[in-house]
Order: sequence, then structure tokens, then C-alpha cells
Amino acid sequence: MATLDNFRDKDFLDQITILNEISGNKDPEALPALLELLKSPVGDTSIDYMVVNALNAVLSGNEARVVEGLADPHDGFRILCIRVAGEHAFASAAAPLAEIAKSETDADRLMEVLISLARIGDASSIPTFRSHLQHSDPFIQSSCIEALGHLADTESIAHFKTLIEESEGPDKFETCELTTWKAVEALASFATAETITFLVDKLHHKNPTVRRIITDALVDIGPDCIPMLMDAFETGDTDHKILSVNILGFLGDRAGANGLVAAFDKGLAEDSNVRYAVYEALGRIGSMKGIICLVDGLSETDELILMAVIGGLEKHVNPGMISALTDLISKADDQSDRLCKAVIASRATSIFDALYENAGAGDGLIEALAQSNDPEIISEFRDLLSEIGGSRAEQDLTKLPDVSAASRKALAADDSRSMCAMHRAILTDMGFEPFVAANGEEAYDFIAQGEEFDIIITDMNMPVMDGMELVEKVRNTPGYEDIPVIMVTTESEASQQDLASKTGVSAFVTKPFKPETLKEKIRELTE
Repeated sequence: MATLDNFRDKDFLDQITILNEISGNKDPEALPALLELLKSPVGDTSIDYMVVNALNAVLSGNEARVVEGLADPHDGFRILCIRVAGEHAFASAAAPLAEIAKSETDADRLMEVLISLARIGDASSIPTFRSHLQHSDPFIQSSCIEALGHLADTESIAHFKTLIEESEGPDKFETCELTTWKAVEALASFATAETITFLVDKLHHKNPTVRRIITDALVDIGPDCIPMLMDAFETGDTDHKILSVNILGFLGDRAGANGLVAAFDKGLAEDSNVRYAVYEALGRIGSMKGIICLVDGLSETDELILMAVIGGLEKHVNPGMISALTDLISKADDQSDRLCKAVIASRATSIFDALYENAGAGDGLIEALAQSNDPEIISEFRDLLSEIGGSRAEQDLTKLPDVSAASRKALAADDSRSMCAMHRAILTDMGFEPFVAANGEEAYDFIAQGEEFDIIITDMNMPVMDGMELVEKVRNTPGYEDIPVIMVTTESEASQQDLASKTGVSAFVTKPFKPETLKEKIRELTE
């Protein structure tokens, strides 16, 4: 090509201009000269890189030349052709790539071939991926698992199940292997009754990271999981019930809410942890039957469960629910006090606004608010009272204390809104400034931003980043090697506490718990 004549003798800017022009017009006549520049580089890193880009552009429109290049003796050009074949999904490259994979001994080169085959997505490549499922390199195994999932190879399902089952072995469950992760995702991609049932059965996998991956996979599948999750709720142990309920809440489908209410009516939520999870899920879904169940839950006396009920109702305020709450709070008994504290601690501003119209209910709420030691909560409700306005609101504003931020700081992570509210209440009562997060990643962001904490409280099972991953990151952060970490969890298996202890957890509190239980543990570790 004339524009590449004497290319090596041209100045830098002219070379760049020429290569950019070729990349734009993809002129096939430039191919021989570009290939010569690839095999005998100019020596300038920037120019040599642009030569590869120009070659890539030209080859993108020349499938036959790419397939021919798969057997080229020049290593660099051959690899480039392998990548271009996958990038542009050249179907005719599938067979020669499969042949290369049969004899390729270099792991990195084999990975390049497999990635391109996966991108092409031709079913004829299935035997190639199957043949490397036992490869010694876990990245190659994982690439094959992922590809077979995308290609919907039903014959590989048994292998994927075996990988997940073996990952719970006594010498394996402490680590989430990449192959296990990919096997879960591959099974989820089938989304059949068989694969969904298997994943639901493995919801309480011994490794918390695998549990999170399975949870995410089932949520991605969607409502098709509901029948299997309801079966698990009705027949599983406590841990399995809780995890199943959590997913039903994340799915947000009315069929899930109706199933939970029916199971609740059958007496299948007698365990307090299960009941708490059901209320949280019903609050997320918001079906009519679910709201009625939540209103019935206003009679609960456990503080945490009551906060889950109030937190759920806060999202679905209606006249009937407000009327029931007004009647309960106006009785001015012990349950009234519990309800008022739950409304304040849950920061249920919509419920507060609706209840405040009634003097009896409003007085109870103001009394509970005045007892709060949380400056953030007091400020939020102070603003609300100012918006409500009127002489009564102005008088109530004078009853609120001025609370300054504490000198000690505590970090709490839990995907449950009501659990975070409980942690706030406990920590502010103890003189801590609370920082709360919905998952481990959000929690660690506070640390990454330079916040220093006297104690950390975390749930075990959370989305995005679970508690075990959070603790591991914390312990690997300078200055946090010895900061007390309390894990608050519903997990009942000893193996889970052993695993958490090895990761760096200082102490455990099992849900459900009384606030004083957690307070005692915090005092023990900080004083």
C-alpha cells in the first residue's frame, strides 16, 4: 500500500496519522505491509502498539485471512488471529481453534484459544470445553465451565453439581474456589427445575461466599425459583428457612409473599429468627396479605422483631394500619412503649407523621424520641416536626435533647434495615457514633476513606460482600489487625463459627438477642 511505503523513514506524527487512517478505513491492501511491520517492529512502543491495532481493524473484515493466520508460523500474528476470531465471532474459525486446543500445552495460549471459542459460541466446541474440565489450571477449568453453561450443555450439569458438592468437603469448604463460583453460575444459566432445585438445596453451603453467590444467582433467575424456595421454607432447617425467606424478599414477587403468609398461618414461623426474616421479606414485597400479616405482627414483644414489623409497614403506610397503630399506642401500656421506641429507632418518619395527628399517640412518640441518644435521629425528627408546624409541634421541639456526636466510633454492617436500626440504638446508648452499612463493601468503604473505629459489628450473610470477606479485608488493613470484631448471626453450625474465628472474628452474638447481650459483649471487648 502506497501510504505505508517508506513508513520507517517517516516522522512520528506522520506514522500515527497513517496508522489511524488505516484503522478507520480497514483497507485490506494494507495487510501485507502491516504484517511486515508486526514481524519486524519499528522499535517505538507507541507505534508498534498502533500497528497491532491497525492489523486488528483490517483483519476484522477479513475472516478468511484470520482463519488462515491461525496456522501462521509467526507467534505474534497467530495470537492476534486467535483473538480477532473470538472478538468478531468468526464461525469458520471454530474448527481450527478446536484443533489447536487439542495439542496446545502452554496454559496461557490454551486460555486464549478457549476464550475465543467461547466468544464464537458454536455448539461444535462443546467437546473441546468438556475435554479441559479436569485441566490442572483452575482458570482454564473455570473458562470451560462458563462456556459450557452459556452453550447450555446439559451433559455437563452432573459435573457442575459434583464440583459444588465436593466444595463442601472438610478440607475445602473454608475457601471459595473459582471453579465452584463458575459452577454455580453455570447451573443458574440453565434455570430448569432440576438446576434451581439443586441450588436451593445448597443455599446453606458451608462457605459463606458460595452462599452469597447462590443467593445472587437465584435472585437473577427470578420468580421461577419461588416454588422451590417455598418447598425449602416448609421442609428445611432453621438456617435454610431464613436464607429461603431472604431470597423471596429480594425477589419482591406477590406469589412469594402469599406463600409466606400461608406458611406463617400453618405455624411454620414459630422460631423467632424465622419470624423476623418473614416480616422483613413481607415488608420488602408489600402485598395486601403481607401487610395484613405485618399489622398482626404489631403484637410482637421482641424488640428486634417489632422493628422488622415497623420497618416493613413504613414502606406501605395506609389508613387501616395507622388506625390499628393509633389504638395500640394510645393504650399507654408496655407494648405502647415498645411500639413508640420501634418507630423512632426505625426512623419510620411516614408512620410518625401519620400518628402524630392523634395527641395520645403523638405524646408517646415524643417521649420515646426524647430518650434517644442518636443525634442523627433527633435531627431527622426535629426537621419533620418543623415541617408539621403548629403550636403543639413547636412545644414538642423544646422537649428534644441536644445530643452531640460521641468521641468513640463503631461500624455496623447488616443487610437488614431493622438490624441496622437496632445496632444504631445500642451503639448510641453506649456512647458510640454509629456508622452503618448494608453490606461488607459499603462498610469497608468507611475504612478505606480513613475512618477509625473502636469496634466493628457485622452480619455473616450479606449481599455484595459477606461478613467473612469483610473481616478478612479488615484484618489485612494496617491498624485494624487487633480491632474487636463481633459477628452477629443466625448461623447455628459450629463449623461456621470456627471458620469465622480463623478469619479474625473476636466474638459472636447469636440472633435473636436482647440489646443488653450485645452491649455486654461490646463492653467486654472495648473496656
